[in-house]
Amino acid sequence: MNELFGTLSDGTPVHRWTLERAGARVRILSYGGIVQSVEVPDRHGVSADVVLGFAGLEGYLAHPEPYLGALVGRYANRIAGGRFPLDGRTYALAHNNGPNTLHGGERGFDKRVWDVEPVECGVRLSRVSPHGEEGFPGRLELAVTYTLDERGALRIAYEAVTDAPTVCNPTNHSYFHLGGPGSGHAGGHELRLAASAYTPVDDALIPLGGPDDVTGTRFDFRQSRKVGSGYDHNFVLDKGVTEAAVEVAELYDPASGRVLTVSTTEPGLQLYTADQLGEPFAPGDGIALETQHFPDSPNRADFPSTVLRPGSVFRSETVYGFSVR
Repeated sequence: MNELFGTLSDGTPVHRWTLERAGARVRILSYGGIVQSVEVPDRHGVSADVVLGFAGLEGYLAHPEPYLGALVGRYANRIAGGRFPLDGRTYALAHNNGPNTLHGGERGFDKRVWDVEPVECGVRLSRVSPHGEEGFPGRLELAVTYTLDERGALRIAYEAVTDAPTVCNPTNHSYFHLGGPGSGHAGGHELRLAASAYTPVDDALIPLGGPDDVTGTRFDFRQSRKVGSGYDHNFVLDKGVTEAAVEVAELYDPASGRVLTVSTTEPGLQLYTADQLGEPFAPGDGIALETQHFPDSPNRADFPSTVLRPGSVFRSETVYGFSVR
């Protein structure tokens, strides 16, 4: 179902698409490619929205910084100093996170209106990011397809091509609270992550040195345990980059019985416990599990590459599965 959701100040209409299958209902906005809501049942069969979002467009326009449910890019996470080298040239980007570039810059993918067309069991969003947008080189053509599969899992598939060498690292920035609206702090959720290492960061959340072993630290989620708070870190997934999505995480809410599984082709997962989340929400109201390449990879030859060249196709897939126990 497609309906008008609102209108931007320049008159551009924003539409909302509703997907329903296997007991799940998902709403997608053309503005920012935002996942506005994901409704799934608890152990008693009662459905509730398990992602943070706003009821109207004005909420997203007034509170852009949390990136609630949005597609972020051209480069998700941070690029140190707002610059990176590529093929002997240094590219200067927009600085929107102190001296650094975060989630694509001042007006990244999250603040753009996407073209949307229906596909079987979902919608396909597309846009062209022109050469020089937010300082990034190359004309990038990106398509993101949201579908619900036969089990009610939300599948997000990315595909991009470029006409000049560039970097490409998009993700979805949904915040999950499996208890549903008004359930309070999400730190009581239990998390399992298939990650034996993480990337330590400085005060600006830029990676320091190489990945560190999680053994004996608060970053060890290889056995399921309560999440708590104080995380905005990239975890190095044991599986690395894969052609097919592999399950890497499980989030469980003991109160509702809802279970979220995360499968991805990506090599990293950013765990953010939303400690800086502000009004109209409270710190810790949700947990973001952002599948992506590592932060600052364009400046780190030792990290998996995010470079996309003409003639190559960027492909990535992440699957959010829902169940109960």
